[in-house]
Amino acid sequence: MGTGIREQLTRLNGGKTVGEGNASLSQQPAAGRAGQELGVESRIERPLRIALFGFGTVGSSVARILAEQKPVGLELTHIFNRGVERKRVDWTPAGVVWSEDADAVLGADVDVVVELAGGLDPAGGWVRRALETGKSVVTANKKLIAREGVELERLAAANGGHLKYGAAVAGGVPVIPGLEQGLAGDRIERIEGILNGTCNFILSKMEEGADYGTVLKEAQAKGYAEADPTEDVGGFDARAKLAILMRLALRVEVDAEEIVPQAITAVTAVDFSYARDLGCTIRQVARADRARGELAATVGPMLVDLHSPLAWSRGTENMVLLSGHYGGDVVFSGRGAGGQPTAVAVVSDLLALAHGSRRVEIPSAPAEVGAEFEVPHYIRFLVKDRPGIVAEITAALAREHINIRAIVQRAGFPHDALPFVVTVEPCKASALKLAMESIRGLECMLVEPLVLQILE
Repeated sequence: MGTGIREQLTRLNGGKTVGEGNASLSQQPAAGRAGQELGVESRIERPLRIALFGFGTVGSSVARILAEQKPVGLELTHIFNRGVERKRVDWTPAGVVWSEDADAVLGADVDVVVELAGGLDPAGGWVRRALETGKSVVTANKKLIAREGVELERLAAANGGHLKYGAAVAGGVPVIPGLEQGLAGDRIERIEGILNGTCNFILSKMEEGADYGTVLKEAQAKGYAEADPTEDVGGFDARAKLAILMRLALRVEVDAEEIVPQAITAVTAVDFSYARDLGCTIRQVARADRARGELAATVGPMLVDLHSPLAWSRGTENMVLLSGHYGGDVVFSGRGAGGQPTAVAVVSDLLALAHGSRRVEIPSAPAEVGAEFEVPHYIRFLVKDRPGIVAEITAALAREHINIRAIVQRAGFPHDALPFVVTVEPCKASALKLAMESIRGLECMLVEPLVLQILE
């Protein structure tokens, strides 16, 4: 059975909690003096023994950092993976135990389980078993943390361990540590972010002129997208990450299923052309706020002003904008996809445990996503042209008290497949949905109109 990190460090420091006493580096054993290699002083006499669950893109990158950097206070002792022989490499420390027996690794004398397999099952069971036996857990599993994070944190605390998940949102961008430490004293009122590197890669390439299908294949070839990309392009990945940020930033516990995502798959090259005419581009944005005591949250492709920081995010970059009541706006930005950036966040969590760092306890309460954003919208139509189309659309919008802001039509398209855009003044999505039910029934409509929020 594992020993709680704080208890272990207290015991190894002569009965003092880490941070107490004035032991100099010269008085420390070799494990502590080795910290000079990284410019770090350490009072840790025995490194934390680490079991790595999952040796894929992120897991192998974590092992590589541990092998090359040899961070003070950390020792990789076990690697678990199904079919482990095909994963075995020769550059890990000689004493590492490679295993495909999860029970044996969970029962071994390790201090921290690093869960990088992902998903709810069996990963969730491994995490719970580790925490129940007093081990600490570091994970990048956003789906698990979004659904069970509060319960798992309580389980960790009850058994003397810790749960850290800095890599679960935005990869190597330290937004979770930033919320837990640097912004814990503020009252965050709004979140806006690009939380999925795959979608950002696809949309920023489409902005340059590529088509969706071609870019998706490129993303899959580079390892940014899965063979089935639904989790990413459908907005489900970003939704789970938004739920985690809402708990830490807005201090509300929500069921991620209540956040309705919109896929990026209906966005085409013509939408980027019209977006440019409107001084915008298109990005998948996750947003939430708690205005007037009501909670609103959504994920989907949105028009973003070209002067917004969100428009500057390209490739696999992630970006999170947080608006605080006292501190104002704060922006986190960096690489959000790929093994190495995510591994940096994982190793940073491990080092925090090794050096006795504890997260700030941020209170949160259950809440429901019930409010709507009242924002301008972009509506792109593809029609077989005839007289009276604009009048009929205008009438349907007027019945729901929605005002038109602009009508944009580019020249050069055939009349039997004519794309044009209507933008409307701020309105609730529910009102616009009623108007669109009437509009989409017009016989001139060739495809489902695309409705996107305009982020202002």
